[in-house]
Order: sequence, then structure tokens, then C-alpha cells
Amino acid sequence: MLVALALLGVVCLALGGFSVRLLLEQRRQAALIAQQATQGAALELRLKELGKRLESYQRINVRMGEELGELRKQVANLPERLARLEQRDPASLSFSQAARLAGMGASAADLTQACGLSQAEADLVARLHRGRPQD
Repeated sequence: MLVALALLGVVCLALGGFSVRLLLEQRRQAALIAQQATQGAALELRLKELGKRLESYQRINVRMGEELGELRKQVANLPERLARLEQRDPASLSFSQAARLAGMGASAADLTQACGLSQAEADLVARLHRGRPQD
């Protein structure tokens, strides 16, 4: 009987130790779950912020595309306009000379002074021929 009581005491101590170990493991798991929940909330917030930024970039991209289309429409007819201007009166307006000077880096003011062009004409020639290699 004494042996059975001793054996029962040892089993009770083992069960008590096992219960304490399970309790500590449960607390560790609860702390880990709480930490992951906090990290998950922070990640969710970060994802929302990044989503808003992405939407903003997309709106900007669309606007830039629309503006680029408008600029293409405006610039599309410039070579034709220049050709018409060059054919207008070659004696008084030296557009080919202005084009060569613009290709060499002359400013619109230089073209106005050297070739007798109006400011608008000089701007147009300078923009069309700036940085082009000479023929």
C-alpha cells in the first residue's frame, strides 16, 4: 500500500509538472498570436497605404497620357507649317538658313536678329531644328 501511495504521489507530481509546462506553452502561444495579430494589422494598414499610392500613380499616369496625346496633336502639324512658311517668300525670309543656324544651337533671339524672322517664327524654327544633325 505504501508503494502504491508513493507511486500515486510520483504520478501526481508528474501530472502537476506537465500541467505547468502546458500552461507556460499556452501563454507563449497566446503571446505569439497577439504579436502576429499586431503585425497583421500593421501589414494591412501598409497595404492600404500602398494601394492608395498605386491608385494615385495610375491617375497621374492617365493624365500624363492624355496630355501627351494633346501634345502629339499640337506637334503633328509643325513640319507642314514650317514647310509652308519656307515656301512663302524665300527672298525675304531665310528659313533654310535659320534651320541651319538652329541646328548649330542658335537661340530664337539669334534667329530673329540674323534672319529677320518674327519671334514666333524663330521659336518654331528653333524648336524644330534644335539638336538635329546638319544636312
